[in-house]
Amino acid sequence: MEQFTGGEFIVMGVPAETLDAKTRDIIKRVQPSGFILFARNIKNPQQLRDLTDSLRESVVHEPIITIDQEGGRVSRLKEFMTEPPSARQFSRCGDVSLIKEHGVLTGKLLRMFGFNLNLAPVLDVELDFKNDNSLGERTYGRTPEQVIANATAFAEGMRSENILSCGKHFPGYSCASVDPHNALPTVGRSLDEMMETEWVPFRSMLKQLDTLMIGHVSYPLIDSSNLPATLAPRMVRELVRKEWQFKGCTITDDMDMGAINKAYGSTEAAAMALKAGNDLMLVCHNIEGVPKIADALAGVSRDIQEEAFERISALRKRLAPAAKFSLTEFEKVDAAVSKLRAATLKTATFKALC
Repeated sequence: MEQFTGGEFIVMGVPAETLDAKTRDIIKRVQPSGFILFARNIKNPQQLRDLTDSLRESVVHEPIITIDQEGGRVSRLKEFMTEPPSARQFSRCGDVSLIKEHGVLTGKLLRMFGFNLNLAPVLDVELDFKNDNSLGERTYGRTPEQVIANATAFAEGMRSENILSCGKHFPGYSCASVDPHNALPTVGRSLDEMMETEWVPFRSMLKQLDTLMIGHVSYPLIDSSNLPATLAPRMVRELVRKEWQFKGCTITDDMDMGAINKAYGSTEAAAMALKAGNDLMLVCHNIEGVPKIADALAGVSRDIQEEAFERISALRKRLAPAAKFSLTEFEKVDAAVSKLRAATLKTATFKALC
């Protein structure tokens, strides 16, 4: 039986709008499960499609090609198109049909540009909008019921276009007062409190989600290890896997974030995350470090690797091929996004004034 090389458990970023020789060499050696793109990778429609085509050609398997296309400020495609409304704007509008349309249009765009997974919807509940926790306008409601209705509509819209979803950021940044991009948030919420509010959307939507993102946040009243949830067997292997019976892939939040890198280093942390029950590790910025991270993942016990790879293989079978690219079709979809934005903001503003 062939040995795992570690790349099977990595979704990596790329540094620029095209693949340079150094990045191509890393990809060829590591053969990552997939790729994640950011604004730094996006210049214009044709360039983006050329890049995702190049990524597909650089590996020997069908890769995951993903992006954060939520709406609002977290809309990577706004580099060359209309920015869709944010989750909060959709929530304030109160029209679920507009959210589903947003999901459909997002799905069309992502398929056109060669993506097969969107790292959305956000399932965090907006409990305190003043918290500096990276959420901002990214939440779909101030109650679990709002989040469930709105996030379900968005995921269903994407699914109709064969784009897979990712619920994030379990166990939740809602009450975090620190941005995990900078440092590790610690939240003093109990298991009962989480089950009553923040975890209601996650549990309700678990069977609908194709993947689940695990966030960098510590809940010491639930997990005495004080580890970030991404590295904590109690949060992933015991809770998500055994108690909640989630069968899909888990994806870590970016292992290059300050919450992880400052205390553990992304190499050691990646191996810890795989042992904790995660399947795919996001390595978004430390491209040169990917080979060492792959080596660390290759050193994890075989039974853990096989368990994760079985879920990854099942996910790969459901990845949709890229749709035919057409600049004319893109312009039509962009025009539809513009109309959706106008309708949503008009309704949201009217309701705010009432």
